[in-house]
Amino acid sequence: MIVLGLTGSIGMGKSTTAKMFADEGVPVHDSDEAVHRLYAGAAAPLVEAAFPGTVDDGAVNREKLAKVVLGDGAAIRRLEAIIHPLVRADAASFLDTARRAGAPLAVLDIPLLFETGGRARVDRVAVVTAPAKVQRERVLARPGMTPEKFEAILARQVPDAEKRARADYIVDTGGGLDAARAQVRAIIADLTRKR
Repeated sequence: MIVLGLTGSIGMGKSTTAKMFADEGVPVHDSDEAVHRLYAGAAAPLVEAAFPGTVDDGAVNREKLAKVVLGDGAAIRRLEAIIHPLVRADAASFLDTARRAGAPLAVLDIPLLFETGGRARVDRVAVVTAPAKVQRERVLARPGMTPEKFEAILARQVPDAEKRARADYIVDTGGGLDAARAQVRAIIADLTRKR
């Protein structure tokens, strides 16, 4: 089974692209979704111990947590040390299930793939990209997003140009959904043909 790492900076259309892979029948592990599940389960007591007051009713309150960690490199590293091993274990279980099911290809949707050493856990990498102007418009349209918050998030991410240079495949979402879907189908065809 080929494991494709799917990544891209904030606002590039990675979640939409991941759904396109799933719509084509490819098993997809969504790291963000795994974090949401873990924040409501196994990670909650660990996060509360590290960042008191960030858990409400047994689940991490993401807004409270963001206020504590955003812009604080040491706090972000402490949080990552808690959550990343849990997400990796969740992804490993997902891959085991996909292998047993005989899937020829599986996707690990990893927002910070290059930033967290995720390249070593996948066979190929697809980077989702879009023009910077489109990215900024998409991100600033999100509820609660500010230009400052956007810049803080971007500062923690490998620049888009570097991600594209390190990619095996690129999905450009700037040309609309149909064009992106055609790129996804081409990647699937290429990877499954090589088996």
